[in-house]
Amino acid sequence: MKPVNTRRTNAYGPPATDAAPGSSPESAIPVRTLTSAAKDLVEGAIPPVWVRGEVSDFKSHRNGHWYFALRDAEAQIRCVVWSTQARRIPAPPDDGMEVLALGQLTVWPVRGDLQFSVRQLEAEGDGLWRKALEQTRKRLEADGLLDPARKRSLPPFPKRIAVITSPDGAALHDIVRVAHTRSPEVEIVIIPARVQGEGAPESLCDAIAQLCRWGDADLLIIGRGGGSREDLWAFNDESVARAVANCPIPTVSAVGHEIDITLCDLVADVRAATPSAAAEIAVPSRRELVDRVNVLGKRLSTAALRRRDRALASLNMVRGRLLQSAGRVAERRRARVESISGRLHALSPLATLSRGYSVARSTDGATLSSRAQFTGESAFALWLRDGIVDAFVRETRELPEGIQPVDGGSHEF
Repeated sequence: MKPVNTRRTNAYGPPATDAAPGSSPESAIPVRTLTSAAKDLVEGAIPPVWVRGEVSDFKSHRNGHWYFALRDAEAQIRCVVWSTQARRIPAPPDDGMEVLALGQLTVWPVRGDLQFSVRQLEAEGDGLWRKALEQTRKRLEADGLLDPARKRSLPPFPKRIAVITSPDGAALHDIVRVAHTRSPEVEIVIIPARVQGEGAPESLCDAIAQLCRWGDADLLIIGRGGGSREDLWAFNDESVARAVANCPIPTVSAVGHEIDITLCDLVADVRAATPSAAAEIAVPSRRELVDRVNVLGKRLSTAALRRRDRALASLNMVRGRLLQSAGRVAERRRARVESISGRLHALSPLATLSRGYSVARSTDGATLSSRAQFTGESAFALWLRDGIVDAFVRETRELPEGIQPVDGGSHEF
C-alpha cells in the first residue's frame, strides 16, 4: 500500500501552512537563512579541531583581523583569526610557515564561504614565539635600550628595595628571605602585580608606574619564578620592557630560572639568574661588609707603615746629602774666611806694630801721621807692639835727604 500524501497543495493560491520552507517556489527561503543553516549544520557536525598546514596568502586587516589559507598538497581552506584572538598569538605567521591551528570549521553567512575560524596558532617548534621575540628585540635595539653603555651601577648600600612580583609566588618569599638574611635593616616594599596570563603586561606596567610616582626606593627587583614559555611571556611584552628600561632607579630583572632570558632581562641594568640571586646581588651582606672593612683596615695600616718606612729612608738619604753638602759649603766658606782674614791681618795696624813699627796718636785719639800734626811740646801717645808710651814733642825734623815722603791717607788705628 502506497503512502498517502495528505499535504494540501493549491496550484493557484498560497502554499499550505504546513509546507516545509524551501520545499516549493512558493516557500523559498532567503539566502541568509540558507547560509546560516549551513553554518549551524557545519558547526554542529564538526567540533573544534587542530589542523596542520602551510600558511598561504597571509593578510592583516587594519581592524586587527588576520586572513590566510591553510593548505597541503591536495587541498586548502580559508582561515580567519579575529582581532580578539590575534592579540593572544605571539606574532603573525609568515607565508610558507608550517603551523598547527585550533579552530572551528564554519560558514560565513554573509558570503556563504566555508572557512576555518582559528583560536590558537602555533608554528612548528617555537617559530611564532621566536619571531615575536626577535621583532620586539630589534625595535628595542633600534631605540638604544639594549646598549650596555646605558646600564647603571646598583647602589652599594640600598636602604629601601621595591619588589614587583606576584604576592602569592615563591619568588617573593625567596627575595625577602635572602635579603633579610644578608642585611636585616634593608626595607623591602612589595608592589603586587600579575606575572602571567591575561592582563599581566598591563598589571606589570601599572606597578612600575606606581613605583615611579612613589619615588622613594633605591632599587627595583622585578621578576617571578620559573614556568613555561607562555607563563614567562609577559616579561617579553614590549610595553613591559620599555617600562623597565625607563625606570628612574636601577633595576634587577629576575625572571624564571637560569636558562630563561627575557626582554626585561636584556633592558634591565642587571640580570639575575633567579629571584634569590637578585636579592644576593642587590643586598650587601653585613658579615661580608665587616670582613671587608677589616681587610681594608689591615691593608691601609700596612700601606701606611710601608709609606712611613719609605719616607724615612728617603729622608735619611736627603739628610745625608744635606750634611755632605753643608760640609762642603762650610769648608769653602771657612777657606774664604781664612783668606779674607789673612788679607785683613796684613792690612791691620796691629800687624804693622808686630813688625817693629809704632803709631803716634794725639790725646784725643787721632792718628798722627804727618810732621805738621806735631806742635811745640804737645803731648801724644806712642803705640808699640807690646804697650803705649806717653811722650811730648821737643822738636820736629824733615826726612833725611834721599827719602821721599809717602802720599796717601792715614789708616785709623
